[in-house]
Amino acid sequence: MRFASLGSGSQGNCLVVDAGDTKLLLDCGFSTRATVEKLGRLALSPDAIDGVLVTHEHSDHIAGVFKFASRFEIPVYLTHGTHSAAPRGKSALPECRLIDTHFSFAIGSLEIHPYPVPHDAREPVQYAFSNGVHRLGVLTDSGSITPHIIDVLRVCDALVLECNHDQDLLAASAYPLMLKRRISGNFGHLDNTQAASLLRQIETRQLQHIVAAHLSEQNNRPELAVNALASALNCTEDWIGVACQESGFGWRELL
Repeated sequence: MRFASLGSGSQGNCLVVDAGDTKLLLDCGFSTRATVEKLGRLALSPDAIDGVLVTHEHSDHIAGVFKFASRFEIPVYLTHGTHSAAPRGKSALPECRLIDTHFSFAIGSLEIHPYPVPHDAREPVQYAFSNGVHRLGVLTDSGSITPHIIDVLRVCDALVLECNHDQDLLAASAYPLMLKRRISGNFGHLDNTQAASLLRQIETRQLQHIVAAHLSEQNNRPELAVNALASALNCTEDWIGVACQESGFGWRELL
């Protein structure tokens, strides 16, 4: 089992999860052309993708989903709330499957574990992935940490974790006060300190990979996110990965 990112941030998000005979995209916030090009960097063809999972309807996560899925006849999985709030284009999908945020389901050799998160969207969800041996947890676009989030992510072999902003940088930014409150609120985005707090509440001894994701280009710095996570894990900073907006990150294997 391995995973990689095509890009992570406010300009677009897409994660690839590969279990050999099953390959999935988590979100697709890029154009079809950009997505195909980015997949090519990972030596993947769009025809190899077995499904696209959607977290919520915000454009940096869903903008490219429907056109990409329609062009390559790929099924899309999303909650009822996300489907109802999604922009135009979903009617052209060859296959659209509505999911329940509390029930796991299988796609090929991957077991998918959706779970609800507090975010300012209609019915937002995040996911954990298992191939029966390893478990990958993903958490972005959540304004706070709930007991259920901790339960879902308590034992993972890899974790892609939102470190959207630094509290001081956001407070000092030129953003309007209303936007600052939205980002830092309970239905906004996790900051570095909150991400580190999550790590202190779960089992981390089995972690093979951790990647800081969805960093704000204006209100965070990679070194700040890395320092926060390394401090929580009591590890060296070079062990912490960072997903960038332009190229995400390359393949990471779970062994």
